[in-house]
Amino acid sequence: MLPSRRLLPSISLLAAFEAVARTGSVTAAARELDLTQSAVSRQIKALEEQLDVELFVRERQTVRLTLAGDSYAREIREALRRISSASLNLRANPHGGTLNLAILPTFGTRWLAPRLGRFLSRNPGVTINLVTRLSSFDFRLDSIDAAIHFGHPHWPGAELTFLMSETTVPACSPDFLKQHGILKADDLLGVPLLHLTTRPDAWERWFADNGVVFQSVHGMLFDQFATAAQAAIAGLGVALLPTFLIQDELKRGDLVTATGLELESSERYYLAYPPERADYAPLSAFRDWIVAEAKAQ
Repeated sequence: MLPSRRLLPSISLLAAFEAVARTGSVTAAARELDLTQSAVSRQIKALEEQLDVELFVRERQTVRLTLAGDSYAREIREALRRISSASLNLRANPHGGTLNLAILPTFGTRWLAPRLGRFLSRNPGVTINLVTRLSSFDFRLDSIDAAIHFGHPHWPGAELTFLMSETTVPACSPDFLKQHGILKADDLLGVPLLHLTTRPDAWERWFADNGVVFQSVHGMLFDQFATAAQAAIAGLGVALLPTFLIQDELKRGDLVTATGLELESSERYYLAYPPERADYAPLSAFRDWIVAEAKAQ
């Protein structure tokens, strides 16, 4: 049930308030909104009277947010952003069918994007918007319908559909492999190792799984697979990379496996989504499609 109309100010009042709060100036807000200064001032006054709260402190020719006004501005800005986003989505696809999908950067660009054409050709009424998210988030606070999740099958407040497992291999450039004479797992302790910040213990797990005794593992840090792969290609070290994400580099010979030893990750890829969106038609169609694509992989 919607709140009382008294607590639902008009968009014009909220837009005027947000503009003044952001710019710190009635004049700047009026210029941005293509209104007169007096019109903006009246809107701010009307909003304060409707809410019965003082949002600004007036000091001569300037205004500044009160503590309550500052808190209100943060929430209103996000609400206006979501309304604007929803309106843009509707305009782009007036018949509905927009899916806002959060993706992991390398998975999105190297695995998902090349396949999306097949989904769109089978579902011509669906528009997909892609945004990058490196970690889980609260679906209630974001205008996202679903997300690609890598990890254990746990995301508070979300349902998870399994997509695929992952196998990683130590990979480096051919010249690096020849220069350092890497033949077995132990040899990797004596060369530069490239690490991902999202998987800080990946190398430790790889060494332990292959029976290599070590005290500590150091090396360069990267926040994405793509940059770690490029660093490995450039001869900066050995990176532990998912095989399905570096198929092209392996085929071209830009990367080679440093040893024949693989490691299956204990974590998996999932499609995460809020339960109340499970039957949303574009999401349902996408879920069926990506599960089939993952099985084919």
